[in-house]
Amino acid sequence: MRKKLRSNEQCNEHCEDDSCDEEQSKLIYIPSEENDVNNRLIGLYGAIDENRCRDTIAGLYYLKESGKETTVDEEKKVITNYYSPIKFLISTEGGVVADAFAVYDVMRDVRKDCEIHTFGVGTVMSAGVLLLAAGTKGQRRIGKNCRLMLHQITSGNYGHLEDLEGNFNETKWYQERYIDELCKLSKLTKNKMMSILKKKVDFYFDSEAALKMGIVDIII
Repeated sequence: MRKKLRSNEQCNEHCEDDSCDEEQSKLIYIPSEENDVNNRLIGLYGAIDENRCRDTIAGLYYLKESGKETTVDEEKKVITNYYSPIKFLISTEGGVVADAFAVYDVMRDVRKDCEIHTFGVGTVMSAGVLLLAAGTKGQRRIGKNCRLMLHQITSGNYGHLEDLEGNFNETKWYQERYIDELCKLSKLTKNKMMSILKKKVDFYFDSEAALKMGIVDIII
């Protein structure tokens, strides 16, 4: 999980088409039939970066509104809105923490009205663990063979001393916020999180451990 990208991950200068392999690797699916509950799937597959998170945020809001059904009780003059759940597939090795928090805050907003059923597959690491845990309680799934990982935030900076101090404080803020939010979503305590992160090594664990930690609810 990085505070900043160390290099720009842009398409090759010689790319002749707007689409490329990097773009195609994003698993974003918007159903053709808007209210088809079984096909309301969106995915974040690959590094957590600005482009993928932009599409994920747009997709979450689109699926929320496209799954909206409104009923009107004319006698009681009551309007009720029902939102079909969104399935959110996650497989990532992590990425930029600021972008992850952007998706996280949108998930929190969407979840007020619409359930988000998260499903971790392959690898769910670093900032991806927070997004997996951010699904609706009781509807957070994980593949039996999925691997997860937690570690400290890393960043690379240079410049004047005052700039370095500011960047250090910003990185520290993100680290503390990540710990606070993940603890709210799971059974992990701040002491447990600090003991894991203070080792300054990647902490790998499996789906069974994720279930015990309260990061997920169901193993598939």
